[in-house]
Amino acid sequence: MNSVSIVGQDGGEVIELGPARVRILEDGSATAHRLGIAEVTLAPHSDGPPQHRHAQHDEGFYVVSGTARFTVGVTVHDAPAGTLVMVPPGVPHTFANPGGQPVVMINTFSPDLYVQYFRDLRDAMAGGTPPAKAAAGVMSRYATTAASDFA
Repeated sequence: MNSVSIVGQDGGEVIELGPARVRILEDGSATAHRLGIAEVTLAPHSDGPPQHRHAQHDEGFYVVSGTARFTVGVTVHDAPAGTLVMVPPGVPHTFANPGGQPVVMINTFSPDLYVQYFRDLRDAMAGGTPPAKAAAGVMSRYATTAASDFA
């Protein structure tokens, strides 16, 4: 028999990644790994990860507060609170917070493949690897590659 998963406002696993705070709300264990969910808080005036492509999962972002800036290839989209951004496999993307207030987003991964990425990135950064280099190295473990060609 399956049970319901309820994560309260102080629950979940918190992962600190420099200017980003990731709170894992669903790591896939309650969804047979079909879905992972995180709350991402990005500090003001912060860049996100290098632009990248996922080969094996869809990624969604729902902006709860603040205004996130998504770059998809060469196109820039400002996404204020209430905006949903869905990124299918293969599409280059990144996000940032150019504003003066924190951005809070609900981030989904279907399937849950990418949840472990955040844990591995934290561990790589704790070992002294610079954030950008750590991200590129860890991404490759999760069918994700840095994107520099946007054709």
